[in-house]
Amino acid sequence: MKLKTMAAVAIAILYVLLYINIGNAQNTATTKQTGALEVVAELNFRPGNVAVSKQGRVFATAHPLGENAFQLFEVNNSKTTTPFPSAAFQKNNGPATDGTLDTPLGLTFDKQDRLWVIDMGLTRGATRLWCFDIAKAKLLRVIELTQEIAPRGSFVQDLAIDEKNQWAYLADIASPGIIALDLKTEKARRFSKSKALQPEDVDMIIDQKLTYFNGAPARIGVNPITLSDNRETLYFGSMNGKTWYEVPTAFFRTGKDDAAIEAAIRNNGKKPISDGVQTDAKGNHYFTNLTEHAISKRGKDGKLVNLIQDKRLNWPDNLALSASGYIYISVNQLNTTPAFTGGKDLGTAPYFIYRFKE
Repeated sequence: MKLKTMAAVAIAILYVLLYINIGNAQNTATTKQTGALEVVAELNFRPGNVAVSKQGRVFATAHPLGENAFQLFEVNNSKTTTPFPSAAFQKNNGPATDGTLDTPLGLTFDKQDRLWVIDMGLTRGATRLWCFDIAKAKLLRVIELTQEIAPRGSFVQDLAIDEKNQWAYLADIASPGIIALDLKTEKARRFSKSKALQPEDVDMIIDQKLTYFNGAPARIGVNPITLSDNRETLYFGSMNGKTWYEVPTAFFRTGKDDAAIEAAIRNNGKKPISDGVQTDAKGNHYFTNLTEHAISKRGKDGKLVNLIQDKRLNWPDNLALSASGYIYISVNQLNTTPAFTGGKDLGTAPYFIYRFKE
């Protein structure tokens, strides 16, 4: 009888273990842990956004919510950086001028490998879009937006470039809106009359703590934007939001009115609470996932999967897809800045740019 009881207990334990293993498999069905994080740059200041050229050169901005002598730089190796295109373009702890960068944040490469940088102009009060030839370290053009389009106090911090039709799309979170800029004429329009641009009523919980912004629970509007590979669709969503939207770019390019653009917006599916995004040539969307310390991917099947989840991804600000298959991530503990804490800067250097392979 005793042996039978022991056997029964053993069988029960096996069933429990089997159940646990099955349960774990189900719980991790939406997490696909890929290659480990590699350190690209270890910094004593907060990086803003990161971008990678076709040849694998890595560029980044210094985040405007921190302080640094230079605003745009190239990563030489994990320990050293170089101001780009030169020290003369940086503020160097002085006031910004017409010839220097002010407070750039978003940057990206177009298909011609030109580097585009959106400068919010928080000190000068003027938003500018810069374009550089990285091979020659040369400024190609700079476009200043009018006060009507981007008034003082705007926080124009993300961008997407359509090199085919020569348009740029910019996101302003201060007064949530999308700015569509015709690069041929340098004329711009602001689209802001849409609920899709506003934050959703969802809390940003990071490490079991509610995240505040400017003294209230964070409610941050349109932020990450990106374009389809054929440049015919603009995707966007709010940082404090779990809905990903799309709208045809032709509606901006052909001068449709706000009502027509609003009517053309479609719900593209779910996204995490995110600060950055990229869309690849196959139509996959890659998001920085702020609340889960992760990088999430949503394929054409609509499923949202965490490619990598790591506590070191402490506010993954943005990401860049490289030709070599690596995904680069800037990580800056942004929720520890005074704008979020309401008091002291609680960040702890070093800050990082990482990469991993899907």
